[in-house]
Amino acid sequence: MTQQAILIEGKRVAETIRAELKDEVAALAARGVTPGLAVVLVGENPASQVYVRNKEKACAEVGMAAFDHRLPASTPEDELLALIDTLNADPSVHGILVQLPLPKHINETKVLNAIAPDKDADGFHPMNVGKMLIGEECPLPCTPHGVQELLVRYGHDPAGKHVVIVGRSNIVGKPLAAILMQKKKGANATVTVAHSGTKDLAGMMRQADILVAAIGVPEFVKADMVRDGAVVIDVGINRVEDATHPKGYRIVGDVDFAGVSQKAAAITPVPGGVGPMTIAMLLKNTVEAAKRA
Repeated sequence: MTQQAILIEGKRVAETIRAELKDEVAALAARGVTPGLAVVLVGENPASQVYVRNKEKACAEVGMAAFDHRLPASTPEDELLALIDTLNADPSVHGILVQLPLPKHINETKVLNAIAPDKDADGFHPMNVGKMLIGEECPLPCTPHGVQELLVRYGHDPAGKHVVIVGRSNIVGKPLAAILMQKKKGANATVTVAHSGTKDLAGMMRQADILVAAIGVPEFVKADMVRDGAVVIDVGINRVEDATHPKGYRIVGDVDFAGVSQKAAAITPVPGGVGPMTIAMLLKNTVEAAKRA
């Protein structure tokens, strides 16, 4: 008999986290501190504009200050670096987020490295990546940290489990492996990072108690690649053309949801799974930074 997997609803968990943060922000405000997030957007990328709007809306919802810096695509690199210096020195700014991708003439690494590590809302600064790897307190990258929160809050503690992560990006795969292998609460997993160079990738995926798909290929993970009763976290967000859809496309994950949801014990939907968690963790990092400051 096929069973239908339990939905791991990121949207709902993100709402809970925002409610918790609202209380923390109110407590900080009573002490005269308002957590502030500065968002820097260079150029007119429509997807980035939507992300930025959502981030600002989320800030307002929890009572945080949002500082919006929108620069033309032609902005020189040194001008952007000068703005980051100003934000680093501004005591009302506790978190800085530079929306990626940046225009081609700007060096992304240089820009991310210019953000003060204690104001690194995205958790991408090399100093914080190093701290994360050795298990020290630091802002964690938002999407992987969101995945960990989803697992823990839905009762799928990674401790002692075999977690297979498909994808080795610096944004999801590598940091998630580093987070889940720590000797800490909500971690302590045995982690395998698989990717396009893995021999018998499907066989490796079938060994997972918890399977995380972050490969960037629409509906790549099929039901026969997942063992019965596994927990499946789909980090992918892909647009696929669909003439039957009003917009001419639909959003799908890296997992074939229809097939895999008949086999898994629990699964995240796309959209509404991991996506909403990313913004919630961004707010959390900024509130934590305000507490430290």
